Amino acid sequence: MITHAYPRWDGDVAGAFIERFAAAVAARGHAVTVVAPSDEGRGGDERRHGVTVHRVRYGTPGRETLAYRGTMERGVRSIGGALAFGRLVWALARHAGRAADGGGPAVVHAHWWVPGGVAARLAAAGPYVITLHGTDVRVLERSAGARALGRPVLRGAAAVTAVSTYLAGRAALAAGLDLGRITIQPMPADTAGLISRSAGGGGIVTVGRLTEQKRIGLILEAAATLARRGRRMPVTIIGDGPEREPLGRLADTLGIGGDVQFLGEVPPGRLAQAMDDADVFAFAARHEGFGLAPAEALMLGIPVVATEDGGGVTDVVPASGGGRLVLPAPDAIARAIEDVLGDAHARTSAADVGETLRGRLSPESAAQTFDAIYAAAVRRGAP
Repeated sequence: MITHAYPRWDGDVAGAFIERFAAAVAARGHAVTVVAPSDEGRGGDERRHGVTVHRVRYGTPGRETLAYRGTMERGVRSIGGALAFGRLVWALARHAGRAADGGGPAVVHAHWWVPGGVAARLAAAGPYVITLHGTDVRVLERSAGARALGRPVLRGAAAVTAVSTYLAGRAALAAGLDLGRITIQPMPADTAGLISRSAGGGGIVTVGRLTEQKRIGLILEAAATLARRGRRMPVTIIGDGPEREPLGRLADTLGIGGDVQFLGEVPPGRLAQAMDDADVFAFAARHEGFGLAPAEALMLGIPVVATEDGGGVTDVVPASGGGRLVLPAPDAIARAIEDVLGDAHARTSAADVGETLRGRLSPESAAQTFDAIYAAAVRRGAP
């Protein structure tokens, strides 16, 4: 597997869902090797949860900052960043071709078509599979140069998968792929760690990297709207990112600063505990590839309010019962939260949806699906 995000330590959130998946594939008897970038000089080999991990060097420590931070797209816009990106792709490709024992891998599985898919094609190590996660599809849509690079990479893959129907449709259109060629399979959740049942009483909770795309500000404005109506509620924000300070100032400006708690990044194993007492999970992100956090909330029996333009979230969140899908506007989100809180059956319905998701999003289920994809890729052979 080639990825630019993979946990560097236990509790690291970068690529945690890929590690869950890789460990589940290894548990089915496969020898799994992950090739990932070094981080500020911290490279080398290690064994994590049944998976061999090679972290490849691609520059001086000061230049090895493209991965793990969610800022790669912005980082490559400078000349120095573009050169570092080229070295990163080449280093991943060079190591992927010789990563497995016995002369090379039977299948290369690239997470994100760029940089992973490009590296898989350059490695020419055999058939490769590409999983699209979201940001990589946005790059395809925004840039003619990216489409010129990405189309042969995607068309040369033995299989292409996407984490949601929404993302598959966008990718097919942008890359000129046959939609029927794209398999829909989300990455797994930490289903083993999401076995408790939320008791409620803790107000509004949201989870996500604090970026403009997540639109946490809409949730704060909705909470302020509820406060003006006499329904003041605590708001817990789990995650970190460049919008942390602006969001804190916004909460103060809206007069709800005392109600808002920023927990920062929470290790995956502690996420259930951090969300456990939520009355409602609010999710306002636009154009999500999938929306793993709302799925995890539903598995805990927490009703979810999300926005209609949330993308892959609509594969997860129901429009009624245990969830609501609304316009991306503070008043609409506030009304939906009130509606959920007034629905005596919302939490039971959320738990029912969560049980269905638990089976679909278990690591074992994802690994079983990809077993068939890998076997078909081997039969098809190298492109």
